[in-house]
Amino acid sequence: MINTLDINTDPIDAVITWVDGNTVSHQRKRSQYMAASGSTLHENATNPHRWGNNDEILYCLQSIENFAPWTRKIWIVVDSETPNLSVLSDALRAKVSFVFHRDIFEDFSAVLPTFNSLAIESMMWRIDGLSERFMYFNDDVFLSAPLLPIDVFRGFSPVLRGQWVDYSALLHEPDMRKDPAKFNHFMQINAARMAGFNAGRLFSSAHVVHPLRRTVMAQLFDQHSDAFIENIKHRFRDLSQFLPQGLHNHRSIIDESAVIHTVDDHLHIESGQGIGCPPAETWALLQSANKPEIKFLCVNDLPQLEVVIPEAREWLRRVIGGFPSLTR
Repeated sequence: MINTLDINTDPIDAVITWVDGNTVSHQRKRSQYMAASGSTLHENATNPHRWGNNDEILYCLQSIENFAPWTRKIWIVVDSETPNLSVLSDALRAKVSFVFHRDIFEDFSAVLPTFNSLAIESMMWRIDGLSERFMYFNDDVFLSAPLLPIDVFRGFSPVLRGQWVDYSALLHEPDMRKDPAKFNHFMQINAARMAGFNAGRLFSSAHVVHPLRRTVMAQLFDQHSDAFIENIKHRFRDLSQFLPQGLHNHRSIIDESAVIHTVDDHLHIESGQGIGCPPAETWALLQSANKPEIKFLCVNDLPQLEVVIPEAREWLRRVIGGFPSLTR
């Protein structure tokens, strides 16, 4: 039972989802299932940048090693391809284990292959050997300053970053449903509703590392099994889906087991940041990542950032501590 564990020694793992959408095999398979979907897919579900591989996984891993070396184990969830980690240190690679979709979708293999992060997030808590407390990373989220366990968990209480928002206006503007930039808002609305919150007041997660508890996700899966099974049926993102970590967060808030972190300690570089603006403006934003209070950095689309700032990768390497053998 969880209450018998020593919170001072109970481990914290990291889970990263990754795919190499640049391979011919992945592109061919993706196109095949898109064509067979039988309905018009949302733009947010079909943008090829979603599956692009630009070495983000290497930066993410190195940032964990540099700034959260206390992480017990790093699980990388993949479809079939695995990233080449040879440029990383032996010590870091020893922490890494690969988990295939077929492992976490066991008993639900009919929904595979999936190209949908929401489906994968619905099942990643099923990793065999995963710690009770774990940190979920998208591969475009990095640590940028030393992180302590209490920055993500206070005991067994997840530390949540984000803000309370009112998204109710979105429900009255049909065009908002078509906007790819608003897609995540609807995923948050759907998750909050499942926990008893409405669109007028919900907690919107920031683009940071998400602290999750395995037993909470298991309980939610049992309580909302039909919704979870429906969530994993979509091979591509769909507006009817919910954000699994959003459901976890709201459940933790209801149970009064969450800590709401109010200090602004994260930086989000959005896709298309700085395009059409003077480079100096974007550089000024990037330099704010060097502030010691900024612990989390999300770069949604590294190649697009390089259009504005050709030196973006070198900047990112400096922010996370760099590793000389990694080349573009």
